[in-house]
Amino acid sequence: MRYVSTRGGAAPLGFSDAVAAGLAADGGLLVPENLPDLAPELEGFRGLAYAELCFRFLRRFATDIPPDELRDLVARSYAGFDRPEVAPLLELGPGLRVLELFHGPTLSFKDIALQLLGSLYARQCAVRGEAINVLGATSGDTGAAAIAGLTGRPGAAIFILYPDGRVSPLQERQMACTGAPNVHALAVEGSFDGAQAVLKEVFGDGAFRARYRLSAVNSINIARVLAQCVYYLHAWLRLPTELQAAAEFAVPTGNFGNVLAGWMLQRMGVPMRGFRIATNQNDILHRLFTTGVYAVGEVRPSLAPSMDIQVASNFERFLYYSSGCDAERVGAVMREMKEKGVYRFADFDRDTFTSSRCTDAEIPGIIRRVHRDFGYTADPHTACAFKGLDPSRPSVVLATAHPAKFPDTIRASTGAEPTHPSLEALKARPLVRHKIVADAAAIRGFIEAHAV
Repeated sequence: MRYVSTRGGAAPLGFSDAVAAGLAADGGLLVPENLPDLAPELEGFRGLAYAELCFRFLRRFATDIPPDELRDLVARSYAGFDRPEVAPLLELGPGLRVLELFHGPTLSFKDIALQLLGSLYARQCAVRGEAINVLGATSGDTGAAAIAGLTGRPGAAIFILYPDGRVSPLQERQMACTGAPNVHALAVEGSFDGAQAVLKEVFGDGAFRARYRLSAVNSINIARVLAQCVYYLHAWLRLPTELQAAAEFAVPTGNFGNVLAGWMLQRMGVPMRGFRIATNQNDILHRLFTTGVYAVGEVRPSLAPSMDIQVASNFERFLYYSSGCDAERVGAVMREMKEKGVYRFADFDRDTFTSSRCTDAEIPGIIRRVHRDFGYTADPHTACAFKGLDPSRPSVVLATAHPAKFPDTIRASTGAEPTHPSLEALKARPLVRHKIVADAAAIRGFIEAHAV
């Protein structure tokens, strides 16, 4: 399997090189040159444990890793999850299920991809005999999960940018209280979008990128999207047969990576009904899929901070595939978006995609209602996905974070105090973070001083 740029100006790469590069040399995103047809093999997937299913899926994409080595790498990546099924599918009521994705070490759905990516990076360091410096930007959960995947890994350093004061206190502690010398938590001024823009600028400096062997850990890394495809497949296989083609997946999303993974799986021949894009009050994706207009707005801090995003990076991959892999058109659209901050699209497939917007004023009431009606506690991001579900359709809500990561909101909504032992332990550890301006030169200077 080869990986090509969404903008068509970079040489194709193999899987391991695509993972190491993160971003394509021409500034585009790397995507599989062809998506396989899984339809003939779906029956053979039934009943497989999560790690084995992940291996069977990934071996079509990671074709440069020997199968036995890939199987072992995947098994080790999921051995530390606190549920043997990794992503349990719970039935809340007739036609309503929740897919819990927060049973990894940082209690976020990002662990499912980033534990695997950490293992891939460790393999790369061992096989190539060279160190790697991993750079990412986060609106909350990605940074903590990426750090958990790389903490203490020999030959690797990780630098995570996050908007100062705009992640939850516990999310910050998960990034800045590891005590590991190879972990660098960088609190930048401004919003996540600003941090992400600086990250792309640093990666755009080809000479610097090569000198310090930089790799991207954000959802711009194709390994993350492919790993996320697996939990949709895992859930779909566990639905009753009569619901498989009818169920809509309700997906909290800000950067479009979470829902993109499900859509890509659908394009691989898995007969899924469609996807509900659930945004918070930073609703660029809701506005896009209801009006056809992509218009960047101002980021407003919210109760669901991991979705405080107004520039959805993974939308570029969706645009590439939905345009028939027309890299020239993708390049033109992305240039216009960057220059004008707005682009008008032709009508989207309203049958495959629906969307919703949830304000801060609505989130506590939804958490309270779900707790009352189903005895289930949803974190603020997952709460957004419960809004506006079509009662005539079976739904699978993706639960993206453990409620204990947002104790103030849960306490105010339900009166209960959510806790988790791993989070309680963080409160006694010293916070080690570095305040830095959202400037590419400043970030490069910090990396130069701390790179391995």
